[in-house]
Amino acid sequence: MPCARQSGERSERVPRGVGRERERGSASLEFLGAALLLMLPVVYLVLALGELQAASFAAEGAARHGARVAVQASDESEVRRSTATAIELVLDDFGRENDERRIGLDCGGAHCVTPGARVRVTVQLQVPLPFAPRVLGLDRVLVVPVEASAVQTVSHWRAPVEAGE
Repeated sequence: MPCARQSGERSERVPRGVGRERERGSASLEFLGAALLLMLPVVYLVLALGELQAASFAAEGAARHGARVAVQASDESEVRRSTATAIELVLDDFGRENDERRIGLDCGGAHCVTPGARVRVTVQLQVPLPFAPRVLGLDRVLVVPVEASAVQTVSHWRAPVEAGE
């Protein structure tokens, strides 16, 4: 049963614009605040992933080029020297001068210049995240390791290198 109105009761309606003047323009301000809070982490994520992808491309290219150079070397000492030089050159070309790097060369127990030997070159980079602060050494802690390897085989038709040469 519907509720009946009491005789002295009046329904008061507030006119449409009254009381809302203080809130005028606050929707755009709320949108900007929320967008800023949501977009900053997304922008940082894009920057960080871009930096890691660039380092990944650089490490892969350096390892591949280092392995190609290693199988062309004429003696053991040249293998290590020319491989390190080639890797440094490629990493510098990719703009990775400031990354801490480690280079590995493995010939599978054989001499690296022996025909049929498989030469594996591994490049490891320590990539700092963008905008990592130097406070409390966080720039050394906020790093991501990136590693790439490449394998090349020394040509079977290559003339074997004599021990006395």
